[in-house]
Amino acid sequence: MSIRDVYIVDAVRTPIGKFGGALSSVRPDDLAAHVVRSLVRRTPALDPALVDDVYFGDANGAGEDNRDVARMAVLLAGLPTTVPGVTVNRLCGSGMEAVIQAARAIAVGDASVAIAGGVESMSRAPWVLQKPERAFPAGHQQLHSTTLGWRMTNPRMPAEWTVPLGEGAELVADKHAIGREEQDAFALASHRKAATAWAEGLYDGEVVPYEGVDLVRDECIRDTTSPEALAKLKPSFRPDGTVTAGNASPLNDGAAALLLVDEAGLRETGREPLARIRASAVTGVEPQLFGLGPVEAVRRALDKAGRGFADLTTFELNEAFAAQALGCLAEWPELDPARVNPRGGAIAIGHPLGASGARLTGAVAHQLAAAGSGTGLAALCIGVGQGLALVLER
Repeated sequence: MSIRDVYIVDAVRTPIGKFGGALSSVRPDDLAAHVVRSLVRRTPALDPALVDDVYFGDANGAGEDNRDVARMAVLLAGLPTTVPGVTVNRLCGSGMEAVIQAARAIAVGDASVAIAGGVESMSRAPWVLQKPERAFPAGHQQLHSTTLGWRMTNPRMPAEWTVPLGEGAELVADKHAIGREEQDAFALASHRKAATAWAEGLYDGEVVPYEGVDLVRDECIRDTTSPEALAKLKPSFRPDGTVTAGNASPLNDGAAALLLVDEAGLRETGREPLARIRASAVTGVEPQLFGLGPVEAVRRALDKAGRGFADLTTFELNEAFAAQALGCLAEWPELDPARVNPRGGAIAIGHPLGASGARLTGAVAHQLAAAGSGTGLAALCIGVGQGLALVLER
């Protein structure tokens, strides 16, 4: 059996909304349907009935995501009911995992045309209540937030594994001696790059605003922030720590989707692809050091692709925390940091968990198309200690 080439024909995303912000009134299944519908409309030559499957990442799934948000998106988007949908969960890497699984299905001939993406509404993530061990408990019952982080933790898990995500970022900062000033400078650069990219129209070709919502640009970008403003923020996880709300990604709402095809599917679209998927890799690390998860995943993906850091045209590294991103960069001395997140990163743009991997992949594809040729890389750290990376070429 021959392995088929897999092409990214198009990629779209919503503007990323802030927690409790402009998109907080929109259900996650509606956000997912919006990007699926927008993606299909942008390729009018393609018969939607030819879509073999829809893969969507979703880190929550406990509420209006309704367990299989991919199938919900297919139905709400108005695609033929013959188009199936599957939802995958690799926490922060879910959107990229969806892309990888869709690409794998195409590569082995199980599909010719697929849609892959991700969605998260952290604003609308519900509280959940455990069922009591026996009926009619007399005492109070505890609600657990599903917005972010550990919940209903198994008591068999070692305590050092189940620290809050921000404490994990502090551990990375300790490991690599990354100070507060360096983290704040990284965050400031993210905001400035994102604001500049928007001002220059670099996101116009991929962002599809949600109808009826007054949001045309990523909501968390702070154009006017400064080193002084960031320095005034108190540490969020340790009294004497370095991680603050200003040098960490915010809580967000948003969705992203990509159209993937093989050669036959490409002919059906009548379009030139943005990029081709070359290789991927996933790795695991100690759960509390999740921030360094991408380190080995990136190396393995590049090795599979027969490429090195010097070959990269662009690199989208998810900025869960400035400390986490800087820790990864410290372990890649061969990498030119100027090629990383040229249009801003998650600290400014936002990190809607299940959508981020699809957003990053789409961003790399669009940047390669703008460059005309080259090699691009997208990677994320993942809570509970994983890393995921994907190599694209044009």
